[in-house]
Amino acid sequence: MLGVNEQATKIKDSRGYTVFRWFNAFFLILVCLLTLYPFVNVIAQAFSAEIYITRGQVNLFPRGFNVTTFEAVMGDSRFWTNYRNTVVYTVTATAISMVLTTTFAYAISKKHLKGRNVFIAIALFTMVFNGGLIPNYVLVDNLGMRNTMWAIVIPNAISAFNLLIMKSFFENFPADLEEAARIDGLHTYGVLWRIVLPLSKAVIATMILFYAVAFWNQWFFAFIYLDDANLYPVTMYLRNLMAGALSTEGLGTESAQINSNIQAVAMLLTMLPILCLYPFIQKYFVSGVMLGAVKQ
Repeated sequence: MLGVNEQATKIKDSRGYTVFRWFNAFFLILVCLLTLYPFVNVIAQAFSAEIYITRGQVNLFPRGFNVTTFEAVMGDSRFWTNYRNTVVYTVTATAISMVLTTTFAYAISKKHLKGRNVFIAIALFTMVFNGGLIPNYVLVDNLGMRNTMWAIVIPNAISAFNLLIMKSFFENFPADLEEAARIDGLHTYGVLWRIVLPLSKAVIATMILFYAVAFWNQWFFAFIYLDDANLYPVTMYLRNLMAGALSTEGLGTESAQINSNIQAVAMLLTMLPILCLYPFIQKYFVSGVMLGAVKQ
C-alpha cells in the first residue's frame, strides 16, 4: 500500500486535480472581480464629468476628470458635522459593545456558573425574536434616549452572534493558564485582564471590526430616533441625498455636475475610513473567527 505522502503526491499530480485547481482559481478571480466592480465604478463616477455620467459612459475608469463635487461636499458643514457624529457614535458604541460582549461571553463560558444555560438561552432567544419596531421606539422614548447619542449606541450594544463567537473562543481557552494565575493570587477580573485578553487579540480584533462596521453603516436607528439634523450620522446624510430629501443647491454653482455624481462622492467619502481600517485588522480576521468556531 502507498504511504500517505505518496498518495497525496499522486493526487496532486493527477489531471483531475490540476483541472480543479485551475477552475477554482478562475472561479475565485471571477468572484473577486464581481465584488470589486461596484467599488471601482463608484470611484470612477466620483471623479468623472457630468456629461459622461448622464450618458452612462462611465464604467471602470473616470472620464473627464473632475473634482468639483468633492470640493462642494467637503465644503459643506452639514457633511462634516454628520461625519464627526459618525466617528463619535462608532468609537463610543464599539467600546461599550466590546466591554459588554467580552465580559458576558467570558462569564457564560464557565460551566460552573449558576444559571449559565438561562443566560445562553436569553442570548439565543434575541437572535430569533425581538419586541418589534413600535415597542422598541416606545422603550427608547420612555428611557429619555430619543434625540441623543444613546438611542444609537445602547439598543445594539450586544450582538448575540458576536457573543457566541467569543463564548466559544473562551471555552477553548487553556484552563491551566487561568488556574496558574489564580494560584499566583489573581482574582477573576485580574485573570481576564492580565491573562485572557492579551492572548485573545485575534478574536478581539475581529469583534472590533464587526461592531465598528455595523455601527459605521447604521442609519435606520438614526432615521427612527433622531429628529435633529445636527445629530445625524453621515449615513443619514448619504441616505437623504439618495432619497432626494437633501437639497444640493447650496453646495456650489455647477449644480448639474454636483447632482450627477454627488451620491458616488458621498459614498466614497463614507466608506473610505472602513476601507483604510480593514488592512490593519485583516490579519486577525480569519484566525479570530476560526478560533471561536473550531475546537482547539
